[in-house]
Amino acid sequence: LVICNIATAVVIYPIVKRVNQAVALGYVASRAVESTIIVMGLISLMSIVTLRHDLAGTGVDPASLKLVGRSLVAFHEWTFLLGPQFCAGFGNGLLLGYLMFKSQLVPPRMALVGLIGGPLAFFGGVLALFNVLDDPSGGLFVLTIPEVVWEAFIAIYWTFVGFRRSSPLLAGDGRVAVG
Repeated sequence: LVICNIATAVVIYPIVKRVNQAVALGYVASRAVESTIIVMGLISLMSIVTLRHDLAGTGVDPASLKLVGRSLVAFHEWTFLLGPQFCAGFGNGLLLGYLMFKSQLVPPRMALVGLIGGPLAFFGGVLALFNVLDDPSGGLFVLTIPEVVWEAFIAIYWTFVGFRRSSPLLAGDGRVAVG
């Protein structure tokens, strides 16, 4: 996931920087930050496994192990909120949606789903951050659905169709236009 997040942003950067270099660079940075946060959450879960294997049955107070384990799980939950919820909403939804809308590399109506879904996912994260919505909850899921649809669309569309040949960024033969 982490490799794919960063690779997707880096691979399309040379193309979408022609739309807006600052936004394209922001998209790459957002994916890098999201990936870093995801790895931090993964490390917290791996630490729980290490604690269980290395310290269980060694005479260490089980209550303290349980407390550390719960702390690491809480850390993971926060990274899940801050990484995929905020960063994906802002980066993949808003920034990539804008780049795809302006470049017309995907159908503009679908890019609008990203432009709408990203801020909704971000807003859902803010509501979860301030305990207005539980994480996870049905309300948070509903606010995140358009972002999920947008991300699934991009994956399927780029896998089976690629970029739209009618995009102003592409030459008539489907290659990336120079300059």
